[in-house]
Amino acid sequence: MPLLKSGYTTGTHATAVLVASLLARFEQRVVERLEIVLPKGVMARIEVSQEGEKFCTLKGDNDDIDVTKGAHISVELLESVPKSLKDQTPSLIRVGLFTLGVWAGDGVGVVTKKGLKISPNYPAINPTPLEMMRKNIKEIVQGRALVLHAVFSVRDGERIARDTANAKVGVLGGISILGTKGIVKPISSSAYIDSIETEIDVAAIENQEQIVFTLGNSAVEYAKEIYDEVSIVEIGNFVYDASAILQKHNFEKMVFITSVAKMTKVAQGFKNTHNKFGTIDFKEVRRWLQKGLNIDLIDEEFLTLKAILEELHPHEKERFVEFLTQKAAEQLKKWFVKLQLNTKNIKLITLPNGMQKEITW
Repeated sequence: MPLLKSGYTTGTHATAVLVASLLARFEQRVVERLEIVLPKGVMARIEVSQEGEKFCTLKGDNDDIDVTKGAHISVELLESVPKSLKDQTPSLIRVGLFTLGVWAGDGVGVVTKKGLKISPNYPAINPTPLEMMRKNIKEIVQGRALVLHAVFSVRDGERIARDTANAKVGVLGGISILGTKGIVKPISSSAYIDSIETEIDVAAIENQEQIVFTLGNSAVEYAKEIYDEVSIVEIGNFVYDASAILQKHNFEKMVFITSVAKMTKVAQGFKNTHNKFGTIDFKEVRRWLQKGLNIDLIDEEFLTLKAILEELHPHEKERFVEFLTQKAAEQLKKWFVKLQLNTKNIKLITLPNGMQKEITW
């Protein structure tokens, strides 16, 4: 199995271009590569370049789910308050007598809703990247009684942001500068989980009584016909990880909508439904049919759930989908109890026929 590639967050790259800019200004050093100290003390080597008055970097490739791969991130230092930017209040980084105003330029979003880690009207540059910046520039600016302004930009950032949940959660005008550890690790898909958490937080702050987890495009479209869009969160394959985020909230109900195949995986205890974590146990499915529904397909070999469903009569199919939806509800209840969630009501909807099961405890 090939070794999966890690990378660095947008926050790490933004820190790198800021350090490069300050080195050029105060120490007359134009660097092409520099080391950045990450939150856990790990060092990251980032390549940078100068383009006119700006310092730039390209966000490297990695094997995570990451729409910002290859993003062109830049910063420009100014002595006066920048003009012609979108309406915002700058974040401030202070080191002794030195103050740096941090602004969202082209392609970097501005927060417009409550519930995020950044308050409304501030640039969508999260607390960890801001703290990374402060620590990495400390030695360069210490003792300088000066106010400067840093305008961060991301080329095509508004276009990239369309593939994120930014607009839905109220981050407008571009992408967010993110990262809690500075490193993007494959498999963990931490960036996607962070996005899920952000959407859940916004739903909570908007006083939604229920949260709607969807898995798959059909589930999203189905949910939009019934539920308030701010309550709908597309969780990818992260069923358990998304559920764990509910620990800090008090939603009365969680609605879970997905296809019959993904619902079968949940019923079989898959915390993550991606195929790399395993496939459906068809022997167990046949046992369910035989023992639970008295439908005997025990001698048949199946490679897909669709093939099993095609063997069933319409009324048998309906009974089977109802059965596995109930099994999935019981499995989710076990996880919710284990996680000690405040949410004690679950409604499951299995597509395409919209079979529903609700369980309360």
